[in-house]
Amino acid sequence: MKEILKIDNLKKYFQTAQGTVKAVDGVNLSLAEGETLGLVGESGSGKSTVAYNVVGIYGATSGKILYRGKDISMGTVKRPKSLKKDIQIVFQDPGTSLNPRQYIHQILAMPLRVHRIVPENKITEKVKELLDLVQLPASFIYKHPLELGEGEKQSIGIARALAVNPSLIVLDEPTSALDVSMQAKVINLLLDLQKNFGFSYLFITHDLGVMRNVANRIAIMYLGKICEIAPASDFFHNPLHPYTRMLISSVPVVSEEEEKLRPVKVASRGEIPSPVNVPSGCGFHPRCPDVMEICSVEIPKMHEAIPGHYVFCHKFTSPNTQI
Repeated sequence: MKEILKIDNLKKYFQTAQGTVKAVDGVNLSLAEGETLGLVGESGSGKSTVAYNVVGIYGATSGKILYRGKDISMGTVKRPKSLKKDIQIVFQDPGTSLNPRQYIHQILAMPLRVHRIVPENKITEKVKELLDLVQLPASFIYKHPLELGEGEKQSIGIARALAVNPSLIVLDEPTSALDVSMQAKVINLLLDLQKNFGFSYLFITHDLGVMRNVANRIAIMYLGKICEIAPASDFFHNPLHPYTRMLISSVPVVSEEEEKLRPVKVASRGEIPSPVNVPSGCGFHPRCPDVMEICSVEIPKMHEAIPGHYVFCHKFTSPNTQI
């Protein structure tokens, strides 16, 4: 498949009173057209900062973000309108990302006007079409966000992203604020839209279980770095990094078949350190059940342990092909 997005050694640092926060520290990722890449990690891992760099909310400290081969690493103020149209984002909390004082018609009409998607006399018709795409009734154009449930609000956020016919949609934890039934509905909606329109998704989440039936590939992030990336099928059957095994072993299961797919139980140890005081060597070594002497003194390299399956760990000494 043709590559739509490439992230090359991306770094994003923030200066604080406590010191330098290395929120993203040398991330390499790629995304193909029509693909879903799941970016998973605990709170504080840096995954949302990657998302905000991709959409232009932040500019990169260093490194490159290439969209269809063109460097877009600068901040949002320098991005042309055509690029802002092509790359859209759905935020985590639908309640805070929608203007509570506006009708749904106003919220969905704004991007249509800004990007001149349809003539003025066709806007209401287009708004109703967008509502239909996200399985909401046309009567919602007269409602305010506060009148809607959380799942309905998130569907409006998705409709707003769809309004400008994007190619790449960044999903920043779009289901984390929803209950289980609403999560399933939103996930199914996103999958149907991708099937019908061919969107590429960068799906940010802390919930690894969500990715099992959603992502084509999964990348695990820890303290600003990618520690493992693999096709979803390989990922759940053969997790390599101790942190990945820790995450997968904590995912709830509802059947014996799923239980058989779990790796050997790895107990969760400690909490993710502050990105201001990153441990020396491998950042995961204070929590790692397989820690070795080298782990505390030397940063590992990303290795291709098996074709298409990369791991950032000293345990794996196969040819160090870097992503």
